[in-house]
Order: sequence, then C-alpha cells, then structure tokens
Amino acid sequence: MKLLLCYFSATGNTAKVAGVIGEELERLGAEVEQRDITPLSDRSVTVDMEPYQAFVIGAPIHSWRAPRVVREWLRTLDGKGKKCAMFFTYGGFQVPPTHHSTKQILEEQGFVVVSSAEFLGAHTFNLGGWRAVEDRPDASDFAVAKEYARNTYARFTGEDNGTLGEMEKTEHAEEVLDSIETFRFKTLTQLPTRQGEPCSMCMVCEESCPTGAISAEAGEVEPGKCIACLACVANCPEDALKINDMKHIWTHKLEMEKVTEESIKQKKSKIYL
Repeated sequence: MKLLLCYFSATGNTAKVAGVIGEELERLGAEVEQRDITPLSDRSVTVDMEPYQAFVIGAPIHSWRAPRVVREWLRTLDGKGKKCAMFFTYGGFQVPPTHHSTKQILEEQGFVVVSSAEFLGAHTFNLGGWRAVEDRPDASDFAVAKEYARNTYARFTGEDNGTLGEMEKTEHAEEVLDSIETFRFKTLTQLPTRQGEPCSMCMVCEESCPTGAISAEAGEVEPGKCIACLACVANCPEDALKINDMKHIWTHKLEMEKVTEESIKQKKSKIYL
C-alpha cells in the first residue's frame, strides 16, 4: 500500500510527530512518501492522488483551526474517494473545532476520513517567552503517535472498516472564526525583524516561510502576508530574527483560559476513531 503523508510544520513539532507516524506505517508494511508542505513552493505543486491508496495530513492548530494556508491547500486536492487520516499538534490550549472543520474540508474534496489525533507540542509563542508544554512532544506523545499509526493502517487496509465519527464543532460563524485568527497579532505585536543583527544571508528564513512574507535581504516581514507561524524565527541558524517579548502576556493567557501551567503539562495526546 502506497501512502502520501503531508505535513505543515513551522516550528518542527508536527514534523517530529509525522516522522514517528511515517516510520510506524512503514514498519507495518506501507510504502510512505512524506512531503513537507510548509514552504510556499511545496504547496504550489499540484498533487495527484492517483498513485496513492490513502492520504495522511498533519498540521498545527492556529486559533482553533488548521492554518489558513493548509485549509486553502487542502481545497486544491481531489480525494477520488480515497481514505484519509489527519492529525494535529497544539500548544496546550484550544483544540475544537479543528478536527470537525478539517474533516469537513476533506470530505468536501472527496476523501473518506477514517481517523484523527491531537498531540501536545511546544507552543509557537514559547519563542517569545511563553512556557506552554516546552518539552513536548515527548516519548509519551510518540507512543500515542505509533498507536495512531497502527489504528489508521488497520482502517486503510480494511482490517477495520470504521470511519471517523462526528467531531466537536462550534456555533461560531466562519466570520467569527476568521476574526479569531487575527488575535495572534494581538500577542505578536512585533513581527520578525533583524533589528541590525548580523546575518550571513543563508536564506533559510525566506525558504522556510509559508507565505513568502519575509525578505532575507531587508530582514523584515510584510505584514499583510505574515501568518504569525514564526517559521523564520524557529529556523534561523543564527538567532538573528527577533520578535516582541511575550512573557508578560503568559500569566494573562493562563488566567483567560482558566488553566495553570501545571494543568497544561498534564494533558495527554489523544486518538479519535
């Protein structure tokens, strides 16, 4: 069985989980082709599902949903009635309605969704001073990833003929969810910039940016294109790109979500079948 496993991973969490899932699927006997769709160039290539028997998509959760660029990319695919699985990484806060909204898109594109999962991963804004599940994903999350791969493979092969049931949705209209996406910029008030820091022009920031928002030469981000994923900051080998200090917002975030740092650490990755 030949599978296509695609993932969007700005800061590396989803890539780590995808690697574990891919390895377990191969151990089970699948031929797995992995594609990183984070860079803009890799989402610009038309994907033909014909050579594959099934499809897996992984993405982080940005403001209650998969990132907009991932949702838009999924709408370019033709599922051809093939089985599909999805998984998400998140920094310990809100998950719903990510599973529901992504499942809905995949079904509209002709896929049959058989499973989903969510995995803890260090929050993007830890790069600005937050302390949300800093050491995740860890061995416990990878163990769940392997179990997810086994359950998913059984559904792909027909050993288990089940499909994914209804997932938690929201009463909020699309317009409200769209406005929630802008909240990221209430925290990230200073977009990535070099601020005079030395730079060897390795071009990693430009190459890793999902939207083509950053100019390595200028060391600045185009506000209208930036999605606050911080791929440029996370991948800069010289730590040259800077954002605003978010430490003072961390306590406020915990209070707003009615959680504690310790309660977030106790959360576990989950599988949905």
